[in-house]
Amino acid sequence: MRMKTKNEVVDRLNVPVCICDSTLGSGEQTPGAVFSDIEKYRIAKLLDEAGVPQIEAGNPALGEAEKASVRHIARMGLSASVMSSNRADIADINASLECDVDSVSIGLPVSDIQMSNLLGKDREWVLNKIYESVFYAAEHGLYIGFVAEDASRADLGFLIDVAKVAKEAGADRFAYCDSVGVEDPFTCNERVRMLKQISGIDIEIIARNDFGMATANTLAALKAGARFARVTTMGLGLRAGNAPLEEAVLSARHLLGVDTGIDSTKLPALAASVSRASGVAIWPSKPVLGSNCFAQETGIINNPSVTEPYDPSEVGLARSIVIGKHAVRNTVVAALAEIGIEVDRNDADRLLVAVRSASAQMHRSLTPDELFLLYSDMVSGDNTYCDEPAGPTGPAGPAE
Repeated sequence: MRMKTKNEVVDRLNVPVCICDSTLGSGEQTPGAVFSDIEKYRIAKLLDEAGVPQIEAGNPALGEAEKASVRHIARMGLSASVMSSNRADIADINASLECDVDSVSIGLPVSDIQMSNLLGKDREWVLNKIYESVFYAAEHGLYIGFVAEDASRADLGFLIDVAKVAKEAGADRFAYCDSVGVEDPFTCNERVRMLKQISGIDIEIIARNDFGMATANTLAALKAGARFARVTTMGLGLRAGNAPLEEAVLSARHLLGVDTGIDSTKLPALAASVSRASGVAIWPSKPVLGSNCFAQETGIINNPSVTEPYDPSEVGLARSIVIGKHAVRNTVVAALAEIGIEVDRNDADRLLVAVRSASAQMHRSLTPDELFLLYSDMVSGDNTYCDEPAGPTGPAGPAE
């Protein structure tokens, strides 16, 4: 299978906000996660079917097994560009060239604390190493993203020098990487804006989630002019993880008014596959994907747009009704309607009292079957859960 030319990669990535998914790279750094080859290929295919423009498939320098899986993904004939991750090292880039990838990500620490403690090198050595590795990859016709590791703790003046050197050597984009997750959206916006204005190179944001800021920092960078965002499905990754793919896509669409071109209805199936492969569950309150995202217990059930940010059909999910202690009259009416029962306002108010009492006593919400039993008791005159007669709005305030 012929690899894409650099021009073909550039065309594929030519969208207002371009998503690079690193689930198969950074995502596999999730503590305890190891993907089988079959799982990797399935995830790559699902990412491609969702319209993700670029997939970071792994690091060939990790060994022959990793090299074989990256090569296989590069030869799957995907519409997406296939990128490999590399240190700023000629040997790493040669390993990637053997895998037929069309793009490489080349990373090197740029903060003084990491240059000194991880590399034992100074700024001049780092600049020379960046130029050498990026120039070598450019000579071989690859699309190149340079990753400035620990950029959020780097001196801004030096960071600008790094961006200029990477661009001069042939890098196509420059990644501002918040490697230890200490960035905040305000500072991120300012630094990315200045980097883009002075260096003139396309900017990518790679945000870690150690303080829960990954999505916010990603949006802040995009708002400052970054065009690329590197993310992982479900936010998988080292420590607290990365910016989640699904949150970046929906936030860009609804908060920034920019469509990434990704089919968000495909994201639940993708996440389910990644969850199985990684062993990381999709928790109920997980933004975009969680089972509670469109669960309504209170609010205006017959007009959900008043109480929801977007329609569940956008992500291939469905709205659900929660019958519990905080239910209101409309909740009861809607829940009964789903099982084919219509009630008037007075009966709904009477049933609401029993619903709230039952939920409080059982310390959970009710199932549709349990709601039907309460309705049957009310119709027959039984009063299983409530000692007091039901008033017009019940004992806990207004029913609406």
